[in-house]
Amino acid sequence: MENKKLRFVYLAILALVWGSSFILIKRGLLGLNPFQLGSLRIVFAALFLLIIGFNSIKNIQLRHWKYLALTACFGTFVPVFLFSYAQTQISSTISAILNSLTPLNTLLLGILLFKIDFQRRQIFGVFFGLVGSSLLILNGAATHPDQNYAYAILLILASICYALNVNFIKRYLSDLSPLSITTGNFVVMLIPALIVMYYSGFFEAVQVQQTQDVIIYIAILGVVGTALANILFYRLIQISSPVFASSVTYLIPVVAFFWGLLDNEGLTFIQLIGAAIIMFGVYLSAKR
Repeated sequence: MENKKLRFVYLAILALVWGSSFILIKRGLLGLNPFQLGSLRIVFAALFLLIIGFNSIKNIQLRHWKYLALTACFGTFVPVFLFSYAQTQISSTISAILNSLTPLNTLLLGILLFKIDFQRRQIFGVFFGLVGSSLLILNGAATHPDQNYAYAILLILASICYALNVNFIKRYLSDLSPLSITTGNFVVMLIPALIVMYYSGFFEAVQVQQTQDVIIYIAILGVVGTALANILFYRLIQISSPVFASSVTYLIPVVAFFWGLLDNEGLTFIQLIGAAIIMFGVYLSAKR
């Protein structure tokens, strides 16, 4: 299949996988704290990648490692903890919607740091995205006093991290295979993640039945939602553009929304309008 068609197949698969990740995080938080969940997710992904991708490490040259460290930090390590912590206070549906700001931040950072070309329409897209986000957050804070919407800033920071990640990969790591990039990322993160696991009290918590019950969710999240999805995502970046690849984040909320409905989450009418405005803004910024 030619790349032009294949990129839409990758986009759909990633939307299904990552759209389901938010409900897995929600389930995992029933038995783990955010630091335990984030570090365990990384460890599962790293061990799986070392099994399937160990031989790909030999393709990584010395000059690549500093960029692999950067993409590991911004593409996975920091965001997994930001999302886990934010979802202790904010629903999985809202988390997925705010994650869709990634293409807008990809565009802004691409303009500011990487000197990519842009059109006036794309700037309007950024403006609509900010308006929609503000509406979503402010209305959520008013109608859901049991949720602390100040934690939304963590989700916005995570989307900025993702935006930096896709620009770094497209600019500095395009000559590596997706498997080499992903395996290299998690080689960098494995030791820090184990340290976080130890100091977060995971090895004491795992003796509790409630913690043992949720580990399967984190295993799926680590292997499928992180390791395999990252390989696919990095391939998508290589055959398309950073903005197109990050546009997967405006399909993710659709999947997450249906999972949320099944789990008794809901959105107010005003929040639905805010989400629609965000999606329109992303469409304007990503459209050729």
